[in-house]
Amino acid sequence: MAIPRAGFAIRSFHLHQSLIDHSTPQAGPPAAAPAAKTRIHALDLIRGVSILGILAVNADGFAAPMAAALNHLTWPFPNEGWTALSFWLMDTLFREKFVTLFSMLFGISVFLVGGELGDKARGRILWRRLGLLFLFGMLHGFGIWWGDILSLYAVTGVLMFFCRSWRPRTLAIAGLVLFVALPLSRFPVAALPGATPQEYAAASARLVPSAAVLERRKAAIAATMAEAKDSWRGAYRLNTEQYLRLLSGYGWQILPTLGLMMIGLALFKSGFLAGACATRRYAATIAAGAAAALLIGWLCWRRDIVDAPVLGGGSAEILLAPFVSLAYAAALILLLRAGAGRVLAPFAAAGRMAFTNYLTQSLAMTSIFYGGRGALMGEVDRPGLWAIVIGVWVLQLAWSTLWFTRFETGPFEWVWRSLTLGRRVALLKR
Repeated sequence: MAIPRAGFAIRSFHLHQSLIDHSTPQAGPPAAAPAAKTRIHALDLIRGVSILGILAVNADGFAAPMAAALNHLTWPFPNEGWTALSFWLMDTLFREKFVTLFSMLFGISVFLVGGELGDKARGRILWRRLGLLFLFGMLHGFGIWWGDILSLYAVTGVLMFFCRSWRPRTLAIAGLVLFVALPLSRFPVAALPGATPQEYAAASARLVPSAAVLERRKAAIAATMAEAKDSWRGAYRLNTEQYLRLLSGYGWQILPTLGLMMIGLALFKSGFLAGACATRRYAATIAAGAAAALLIGWLCWRRDIVDAPVLGGGSAEILLAPFVSLAYAAALILLLRAGAGRVLAPFAAAGRMAFTNYLTQSLAMTSIFYGGRGALMGEVDRPGLWAIVIGVWVLQLAWSTLWFTRFETGPFEWVWRSLTLGRRVALLKR
């Protein structure tokens, strides 16, 4: 990706399949009774809202190559009017927010599936589950869309495997250190108080590429899109190149992703993400998230609208994103407490089959934009892209709700769980 924010922008394209099915599978022979499920309604709801919200970010990576996606300077259309405003809205409210929340939820799923570290039987199930997730990620990344994140979560989950029994305080401290280390290490020296005005001005000027550099980038992007739109072979060649590039950056992503997983599990064990905290704590979280969103909105406006990015703003946005993410989660928990469960039921249904919805999002979007499957790459501006995203949201809310009237779990969740347990689990409702 051409526009890393302190090394984290790559994650913004991808969907975390963290709590796709956080049922607690029990070890046992194939003849054993079906596993009792442990479902937490708040987590289903948060996951469902997030699976839809992340598509608003991922859509850029379907509609344009990596070098143009999530970058207003190299986007195929002029950054003005509704195009600029729609990008600013996504950048402020969606980008980084949901992938951060997904990473937190994945840490919870590692614990819910694997249990305590001393539980060897469930630990073996967790190992198989992570191994299959890595395989699914490879198939998805190379075969469907380069913006896969399942393989990163599988690898990071192996590290999280050994941390799942830590106490909340230990998880929170370790997670915070791991998460902030990278953006702080990449915070520009010229933005620190001791820098001179000349150093600050020179570093700020480097944030915006020259017109000649932008023209060369746009020409390369146009050639890439032409190849992708020409044939299936061109589309898959582009997809493979971009996924390999993405995989090469995973070394920078593992530790901060692990940090978010630890923070998520700490918040779950302490009751916050389990919906067990006092209302005033959730209200305070929403207030803090609103303040963070206002600051992020200003930073994004400076970069996306007026082309005057703030030096160090990218690192600040990453560090502020978890406050917004947790504010979203807190608001959903309070809505549940207020009795809005029936209204929000379609979102919870979407969350129960998040793995399936994730993969079908990739299939639908690549069918529209990739050569041999629609060939509209580079031809849909951001307002039109929003219309497609909203259309997918409506379809997935409807079909997720209908699916669970007859079936116990989502189709891809069923395949994953059956392979994990080594036996065919029930799909139809009993």
